[in-house]
Amino acid sequence: MNNFFKQFLAALLGSLVAFGLFFFLMIIILSALVASTSRELPVSVAQNSVLKIDLSKITIAERTTDALSGLNISSLFSDNIGPTLGIHDAIKAINNAANDNSIKMIYLTQNGIINIGLSNIEEIRNALIEFHASGKPIIAYGQNFSQGGYYLSSVADKIYMNPDGIAEIVGIGAQMLFFKDLIDKLGIDIQLIRHGKYKAAAEQFVNSNISKENRIQNEELYKSIWDTWANEICEFREITKDSLDYLVNNLSLNDAQSMLKYSLIDSIVTNNTMYNKICELIGADPDEGYKSVSLSNYAKLNPVNFQKYKIAIIYANGEITTDGSTGISSDKFAPMIKKIAKDKSIRAVVLRVNSPGGDAQAAELIREELIALKEIKPLIVSFGEYAASGGYWISAEADYIFSENTTITGSIGVFSIAPSIGKALKKNFGINIATIKTHNHSTMGTGIEPLDNTERELYQNFVEKIYSKFTQIVSNGRGMSVEAVDSIGQGRVWSGIQAYEKGLVDDIGGLADAIAYAKNSAYLNLAKQNEDTISTNRMYLDPSIELGIVEYPKIKTQMESFYDILYGNQEIRIENQLIDMIKSYKGVKTYARIPYIYQHKY
Repeated sequence: MNNFFKQFLAALLGSLVAFGLFFFLMIIILSALVASTSRELPVSVAQNSVLKIDLSKITIAERTTDALSGLNISSLFSDNIGPTLGIHDAIKAINNAANDNSIKMIYLTQNGIINIGLSNIEEIRNALIEFHASGKPIIAYGQNFSQGGYYLSSVADKIYMNPDGIAEIVGIGAQMLFFKDLIDKLGIDIQLIRHGKYKAAAEQFVNSNISKENRIQNEELYKSIWDTWANEICEFREITKDSLDYLVNNLSLNDAQSMLKYSLIDSIVTNNTMYNKICELIGADPDEGYKSVSLSNYAKLNPVNFQKYKIAIIYANGEITTDGSTGISSDKFAPMIKKIAKDKSIRAVVLRVNSPGGDAQAAELIREELIALKEIKPLIVSFGEYAASGGYWISAEADYIFSENTTITGSIGVFSIAPSIGKALKKNFGINIATIKTHNHSTMGTGIEPLDNTERELYQNFVEKIYSKFTQIVSNGRGMSVEAVDSIGQGRVWSGIQAYEKGLVDDIGGLADAIAYAKNSAYLNLAKQNEDTISTNRMYLDPSIELGIVEYPKIKTQMESFYDILYGNQEIRIENQLIDMIKSYKGVKTYARIPYIYQHKY
């Protein structure tokens, strides 16, 4: 009887805990839904308004989502619950504000933390420069300044800082984790088969530290990104890059007083003083205050375009797989691209690539459909944060490629990884493996035993074959010899500006530039139709015809997002991340993937 009551009480307690957690989760989800619904209320802009961009409270990513889309368990405990503004919508809103008589200025503010990727920071900054050309002022104020936030704010007419503020201008860097020692302790055996001396993908599993080649490419990569930021900051603040580098190396830019001393800000003011300055600039009574509208809300004022003919934006965002539920899945993207190709209302396509690469076979399936689409519609590519390896594979043969200076691209290389856990099972769990097979290599690639020399040679041949195909694809798309591609390939990672100098992209620019180029490509141009390099199957439009925008793939509904929250995999511990990384290499596949997902410090 006592056991019965113990079991009953334990079950009751477990049920109460589970119910409490479920109730807590539902409260958060309902709050997000209410917030999302409230944001659907009509947005209006009063005369003499300020477009306020609080860089610490806005997330700018590839696409606009509501508060619930993309929410997961870990994000429930972060400060970033809320809507995400897509880069296209953000740029369009800033451009519209330049011509909106109700908007008198842009006010950039931040508290030192921003949630915007490197390439998106660059594109927003360029949009702010264009806004500045309208004659309207941009004013920036930092409670604290992160480096990325300051880079964005450096376009402002005046930069102010709180007297107690902290600045962290220290350069750009990242730290990489290497798991070999841990893997050895676990008894797991991992074999890496690759082509390219710079192809460092999966190096963290087979090396205890970074290789010489990998260090060289990453040091040059970060130097290129820093040079972009530093040169542009120095241009606007009228200081020399040598002096800025000296200050950064010596941690001299750390507070409001040092930022003022070295001319990186214009004045030190309190919050109240800053408020009065804004009122003064737009002619508002400080007692009544000034009217403002957030960038997220202002973006909702953009009218929906129901034009008959459209430009399609395909967001290739994430890891490339054959059948993944997220990212760029070939079994979803290939039929979607085929459908877009057949849609006569769509007259040009912008492929927005934000991908580190992935499964080489999946990348090829997607590329084949893009080439078929290109026969009948202009195909323009815009690179986001990443467009590397498999991400470059699917892009190389487009009509025109835009990249930001700070995009991470290239990584033209291939690898296979073969993990085996037989020793780990024996060492850690006392599990012995009995192998039964009809032929010498019947159990090859099961993940239990390492590949023998013959099997390893077979996969090396696969890698060489696919690398040859990769370089030929790039050769065809970029009009370069295979030898020239190989010389800048070998798995080498490049920044966008480096890729432009090497001929891997056509122009430096963002998504807005790619859309403008695609629209121009869709219009009637008999000269283009007569060029040998352009398919005569394409149907062009008269320039007087307006073009709308349509985006693919569709964003998940709130119910689909709700399902993901309840049933999705939410493991976040580092050992689970390691296991998931190893598990993702199912069997022995060939991958065209960037070495790391870089966690930049900026």
